Amino acid sequence: MKKLKTVLALSGLLLASTSWADAPAQVKQQVPGYYRLAVGEYEVTALFDGYNDLSPALLHGLSGDKVRELLAQHKVDAERMPTAFNAFLVNTGKHLVMIDSGGGHCMAETAGQLVSNMNASGYRPEQVDTIFLTHLHLDHVCGLSDAEGKALFPNATVYVPQGEADYWLDPAKEASAPANAREYFAIARNALSAYKAAGHLKTFVPPASPVPEVQTAYAIGHTPGSTVYRFASQGTAINFIGDLIHAPAVQFPHPEVSIRFDVDPKKAISSRAQEFNALAKDGEWMAAAHLPFPGIGHITAWQQGYSWNPVNYGPYQRAANVPLLK
Repeated sequence: MKKLKTVLALSGLLLASTSWADAPAQVKQQVPGYYRLAVGEYEVTALFDGYNDLSPALLHGLSGDKVRELLAQHKVDAERMPTAFNAFLVNTGKHLVMIDSGGGHCMAETAGQLVSNMNASGYRPEQVDTIFLTHLHLDHVCGLSDAEGKALFPNATVYVPQGEADYWLDPAKEASAPANAREYFAIARNALSAYKAAGHLKTFVPPASPVPEVQTAYAIGHTPGSTVYRFASQGTAINFIGDLIHAPAVQFPHPEVSIRFDVDPKKAISSRAQEFNALAKDGEWMAAAHLPFPGIGHITAWQQGYSWNPVNYGPYQRAANVPLLK
């Protein structure tokens, strides 16, 4: 027993005198923000540009108590709804297409990561030859140029739906807009100015297809010319829907809810219903600008609304002849 006590005492002294090294400093960075998916022969890369928080008070069509209840069910802050800024690349083998560009320098505190994440993904800005914009709000166009107005994608032609150009790029519309909204017209114009000067800005009228691989359709309401883009290959397809949804915890179960940013709420709700009904029926991939990154998945009909089924993280393509576990 004496020997045991002696050993324990010595062990205690040893532990007391031991100097433990501090842990390394916390890294405080996320992994590079890209996600890759094969859609037939096409390669789709989601790119994270950043995020912002939205007030639930922006939502219209449900009581505040009901909105807070839905947010609580999904463990979403009842005062600050996080929203991602997602952009996407589609490599068709003939074109490297980008859809939207994030908030860029206009939201530099929480966004502006598009180029760095694109480089991390294995692509470079100068390789992008085609850019489609779902609409011209600042969190979709500001990533096109830097704060000095220099084009960040110098070899790309930017395609803008005619309905968007007719609204946001019309000086008369800007002059007649409320004073607190005029800056958004200027932001869109400035983001596109370098491309216009280089002859790389073009408009089109959906359902025209600026490149053969894409199908386009107006989905107006959020803005006067909001447009969705569909890429199909080998029996599968992905649809880029822009801002048809902002608050998944609320607008999937209640698609009749609009947001203050909608220029025409009734048309925005109608466009969402039309697109979501088709996607729930066809089972095609959906990619959205403001769903949690990577913003890609499927929707299914559920009760009076829809259920969101995000893509699972996994291999770029499922390997052939992998045995099924039973």
